[in-house]
Amino acid sequence: MSGKSGLANLFKPVDMTTGSPAAKIASFAIPMLIGNIAQSLYNTVDSIVVGKYVGDNALAAVGSAAPIYNLLLVFFVGISTGATILVSQYVGARNREALSKSIGASIVLAILSSVFVMIIGPILARPLLELLGTPESIIDWCESYLTILFLGLIGMSLYNMLSGIMRGLGDSVWALIYLLFACALNIGLDIWFVAGFKMGVAGVALATVIAQFLSSILCILRLAKLTQYFDLKWKYIRLNGWYSKDIVKLGLPSGVSQAIFALSMVVVQSLTNTFGETIIAANVIVMRIDSFAMMPNFSFGAAVTTYVGQNVGARQTARVYRGVKQGTLIATVVSSVLVAAILIFGRFLMGMFTNTDELVDISNHFMRILAAGYVMMGVSQCLQGTMRGAGDTVTPMWLAILTTVVIRVPLAYLIAFLTRSPEFPNGRYECLPISLLVAWTVGMILSFVFYRYGKWRKKLPAEAPAVQ
Repeated sequence: MSGKSGLANLFKPVDMTTGSPAAKIASFAIPMLIGNIAQSLYNTVDSIVVGKYVGDNALAAVGSAAPIYNLLLVFFVGISTGATILVSQYVGARNREALSKSIGASIVLAILSSVFVMIIGPILARPLLELLGTPESIIDWCESYLTILFLGLIGMSLYNMLSGIMRGLGDSVWALIYLLFACALNIGLDIWFVAGFKMGVAGVALATVIAQFLSSILCILRLAKLTQYFDLKWKYIRLNGWYSKDIVKLGLPSGVSQAIFALSMVVVQSLTNTFGETIIAANVIVMRIDSFAMMPNFSFGAAVTTYVGQNVGARQTARVYRGVKQGTLIATVVSSVLVAAILIFGRFLMGMFTNTDELVDISNHFMRILAAGYVMMGVSQCLQGTMRGAGDTVTPMWLAILTTVVIRVPLAYLIAFLTRSPEFPNGRYECLPISLLVAWTVGMILSFVFYRYGKWRKKLPAEAPAVQ
């Protein structure tokens, strides 16, 4: 019986208001970490398949399209963040009616945002690519890739929204299971469409759309079964004014932060394009490995957000502080181990994307510059996740603006300008990773300052008797 009970508990949403904070955060974050790694495989497998079966220019095309795609996804980032915070607080407060209404409003907001981007995305794709100076050799592939992703956006947006709701409930295991299934399907379809049907860049985009749509369907079916926590009924799936406003209010700063970050990536991509196809492709490889190196940071940051949200809802302020310290320590250790692995096996990892030695060397050089920054980002994500969980999403927004707009982008262009020479007429391409490392360092320092002295502390409720 104990074995069955343990298995049942594994698949239940996590109540973070009781028990060991470290154990609860880890039990929630680790499945989500695996899931985030699996989700990153979507774009990574796309890059590996086109790099191996089509060529380095196709690899550059997939990467050049990414900043524009991410720029138009900011709607969903904000809504998903707002939904996660609101849901986690209502879970902690044990408010079934409010939880049901907030989930219903979140789903409608995700659908409406999807329709908007599905319309404007294909229209803006080509003009934005031309504005960024995308090389003629890859611009058609970029446009094709983006158009298919935008037209199939509903699956991605719903998955991110529904998985955000599940995180707020404390349920990260089922989202992981569905994502692993979708990831395996995506890999199979990638190889089938590109190697089998010779569909090129369009094939990997189509495979991603199909896999993401299926993962969103599975999430809906899972949420429909959680009737012991809330009601997923048609009467709740509407734009309830108060809940929709609260979701947008909580999520807008995160959406703005993501928009600024995405816009900065677009501007940096314009600089990257001046270095030519080889550096573009090398930067794509680095960003794909970067997405994995960032996963512990994002996973533990999201876990801390849910943890803080639930305990704020339960009025357990002292428990909030204990969990933040323990969660940040775990995130730092996990991130350090992963970064060490990337440094040791760097050349092997880069070689998965291309057969060109020059690309492997440049990519590995970039990663060695960035390495220490991933540990710093682990600290930043947990501290900023604390602020978000307490309801202060504005401070992380300003931190994102400062580190990306004020520091990263100008510094990248400044280094490129100062390092121009006959050998490097557009400057040294190391300006890309160096500027990013500096931005991460400043971000960590400021996150710690605002954690210690910021206004998020004023949002903490008066302490209620702790639940043992």
